[in-house]
Amino acid sequence: MKSGIRFGSLFLISFFLLFLCSGCSSDDVGVVNVLNWSSYIPDSVIRDFEQETGIQVNYSTYSSNEECLAKVSSAKEGTYDLIFPSDYMIEIMIYRNMLEKFDYSKLQNEGNIDSFYLNQSFDPGNQYSLPFVMASTVIAVNREHISDEIRSYSDLLNDKYRNNITLIDDQRIIIGMALLANGYDMNTVDESELNVAKEWLLQLKPNIKAFDSDSPKNFLITEEADIAVLWNAEAALAYQEMGNIEFIYPEEGTALSMDNFAIPKGARHREEAYQFIDYILREDVMKEIIESYPYKNVNWKTQKLLDSNYLDNIASNIPSYIIEQGIYVENIGESVKLYDKLWAEIK
Repeated sequence: MKSGIRFGSLFLISFFLLFLCSGCSSDDVGVVNVLNWSSYIPDSVIRDFEQETGIQVNYSTYSSNEECLAKVSSAKEGTYDLIFPSDYMIEIMIYRNMLEKFDYSKLQNEGNIDSFYLNQSFDPGNQYSLPFVMASTVIAVNREHISDEIRSYSDLLNDKYRNNITLIDDQRIIIGMALLANGYDMNTVDESELNVAKEWLLQLKPNIKAFDSDSPKNFLITEEADIAVLWNAEAALAYQEMGNIEFIYPEEGTALSMDNFAIPKGARHREEAYQFIDYILREDVMKEIIESYPYKNVNWKTQKLLDSNYLDNIASNIPSYIIEQGIYVENIGESVKLYDKLWAEIK
C-alpha cells in the first residue's frame, strides 16, 4: 500500500512538472536573436558573451536599412530581440510602433556613450535607441594605379575609370551622392532634382564595376576595382591590407550614419537583449569590436584604450570637422517611392 502511494505521488509530481513546462522550450530561455549589419561584431565577442553568460546568440544579418525593415516587418512578432537600424530607420520604426521603449534600469554601462552622440533628432531623449557606432561614406583610391587628383564625386565620371568603381549597394546613399554632386540636398524630394541625379548616375554607370554593401573593400583588396565609394571602416580595413589606399572626403559633403541598438516590439528575450547591449557597451568589449571593424567609436571610455593605429587614421577615426559638415539620411515618408523608382532605373 505504501509503495502504491509513493508511486502515485511521484506520478502526480511528474505530471505537475510536465504541465508547468508544457509551454516552455529551449528557445524561451537563455537565447537572444540578433539582427545586425554584416561585419559589425566579431565572432570572438559573441563567443565570449555566450561563455560568460550562458546565453546563446542567434545571429543574422542584413545589408541595408530597407532590408532590416523588410525582415522585421515580415517576421512574426517576437522573432528578433535586438536590431541595429540607422538614424532615419529608427524614426520610421518609431512612427510605425515597431520598437520597445528602453528600460534603462536594465543597463549599467550606458554612461560609457559619449553624450555628443546622444539625443539626436531621430530619437529625442533616446527613448527607443542607443548609439552603437557612427559611419561615414568616403572615397577610397588605390594610389598604386590611380594618380589623378580626386576631390569631388564628379571626378568619378572620368572615362578612364570605366568598370573600375565599386559603390555600396544603398539607394539613399548613392542617390544622395549624385544629388550632392549636383549641388542639391541629399534628402530632396523634388522630382526635377532627382531626375538630374538619375542622369548623373546613368553617366557614371559605365564606370561602375559592382554594387556591394556586404564587403566592398574586397574589390580594392583583390584589385578588381581601384576606386570605391564605401563606408569608412571598409576603407580603413582595405588600407590595413594594402597600405596604398588614399581616403578622400569629397568637397560636396559626405553622408553620415548612426547605427543604434533597438529592441523590436514584442521581443521575447528582452532580458537577454539588455545583457547583450550592456556587454557590448563595456569599454574592453567595444575596443575589440572597433579594432576589428574600425567605425567611428562613440564610447568615451573605449576611446582612451585605442592606439594610434586607430586614432591617427582619418578613415576609422572620422575627423570632427567631417562630422560637423556631414549629412544624415532623413526620413522622407512616402516620397521614398521616388527613390525606389529611380534606383530601379539605375540598377
